[in-house]
Amino acid sequence: MPHPEHLDELLRDWSYEPQALAVRIVTGGDGRDVLQMRIDMGILQLEMEGRPDGSRPKGCASYYDYLLSEAIRFGDEFVIDDDQANEADREFVQFYHRRICWLRLQNYDRAIHDADHTLVLMDLCKKYSDDDQWTLSHEQYRPFVLFHRTQAAALAALEDGGPEEAIQAINVGLDTLREVFEEYEAEEHFEDDELVARLLDLRETLRKEYEVGKTLHEQLADAVATEQYELAARLRDELAKREI
Repeated sequence: MPHPEHLDELLRDWSYEPQALAVRIVTGGDGRDVLQMRIDMGILQLEMEGRPDGSRPKGCASYYDYLLSEAIRFGDEFVIDDDQANEADREFVQFYHRRICWLRLQNYDRAIHDADHTLVLMDLCKKYSDDDQWTLSHEQYRPFVLFHRTQAAALAALEDGGPEEAIQAINVGLDTLREVFEEYEAEEHFEDDELVARLLDLRETLRKEYEVGKTLHEQLADAVATEQYELAARLRDELAKREI
C-alpha cells in the first residue's frame, strides 16, 4: 500500500498554538534523530548536525564553508554575486530556525554553535559583498543573534559553572553588543535597547535569586577603573586560581 503524501494525521495529532513555539525531536526512518517545529501551515524538519536542510552545498559542510573557500581562492578579488547572496540568505534562515529550536529545547551549547555560525556568515558577507543594502539586511539582525547567543551562554554557564559564570557571560555579551552599537554610531540608543534591557533584567534576576554581589571580573574592572592596581593584581591572581 503506497504511503499517503499528505500530512493530515501529523497535523491533527500536533496542533498549532500561535502563542507557543512547539519543537520536538523525533526519530527518522533510518534511525537518525531530527528536529521538528510546528508552524502555522505545517511542520518544518531540520537535521540536528551539519546544515539544517541536510545538504552539502558545492560539496561543503555549509554554504559559509563554500564562500570561505572561494574567498581564500580568489583573495581580495572575491565579491559575492547575486546567486551566492541568495544561497547565503537561505542559510541564514535555516540556522535561525534551528537556533530557536535549540533555545526552546534548552540545548544551549547547540544554540551557541548555531549563533556563532550565523555571526561568521554575517562577517564574511559584510567583507565580501559590494551591496551595502544587502549587507545591512543582515547586519540589522546582528544584535538579535548576539542576544540569543548571550542568553544561551549565560544559561549554559549557570548549569555548568554557577551564577557568577552566568553573570560574566552576560557581561561579555553586553560588551560585544555595545561594540556593535558603537560601530554603527548608535551608542546613544544602547541603554534603551529592548534586547539590552532583557539581558540586564536576566543579570539582575540571577543576582537576586542566587544572592550574588559583584563578580570577581566586575570587581577587577572597578579596581582598574579606579586605579587600585594592587587590588587588581590580587583579583587577577584569584581569577587565575579559579581557571586552573
